[in-house]
Amino acid sequence: MKPTGITRKVDELGRIVIPIGLRRRLDISEKDLLKIYTSDDAIILKKDQPSCIFCDKVKNVISYKGKNVCRSCIEEIGKKLAE
Repeated sequence: MKPTGITRKVDELGRIVIPIGLRRRLDISEKDLLKIYTSDDAIILKKDQPSCIFCDKVKNVISYKGKNVCRSCIEEIGKKLAE
């Protein structure tokens, strides 16, 4: 983990503001979902990316009927159906 040198206060509702420079660098926009992880005494925020429901990959993922599926799994399913 890299220290940023940025310090923020937690408000009365438990919120903090992520500085605009960090949001731009990490491509975090308004309404984006962030996953929250903990590791020992650290809190880790990670931008949530759609992942395949079968293999958990995040590349080449498309949404089909509300489910995220990658192209590799679609091709594999197509081959099995063709058998």
